[in-house]
Amino acid sequence: MSAATSIRYFRYTALAEAISYLLLLGVAMPLKYIWGLPLAVKIVGGIHGGLFVIFCLTLAIAMRAGQWSLVRAAGLFLASLVPLLPFWLDARLRAWEAAAPPHQPSPQNSDETGS
Repeated sequence: MSAATSIRYFRYTALAEAISYLLLLGVAMPLKYIWGLPLAVKIVGGIHGGLFVIFCLTLAIAMRAGQWSLVRAAGLFLASLVPLLPFWLDARLRAWEAAAPPHQPSPQNSDETGS
């Protein structure tokens, strides 16, 4: 998978995770604590948890493919913990996606026969 594609998948996952976080904080939590509907937190919390795991996996893949530093990856991880910050960082991720080479040949697809 190319660096650009890896970063694009990470961007999409980061946005989905950010939306689920806002839904958890802004909809499900009030439903639980104000109106006594704990099922909302179970449902939205489960979805958010799954998206957060996928977020971490796609971050690791994008970090490797894009050759990002640990500092950059840690910053992106920490940004996911602050509501609305991932939306602001999306523009920067788009720029990194555009700057990434569109395709990197893998060792299996090289033209060398090894002889």
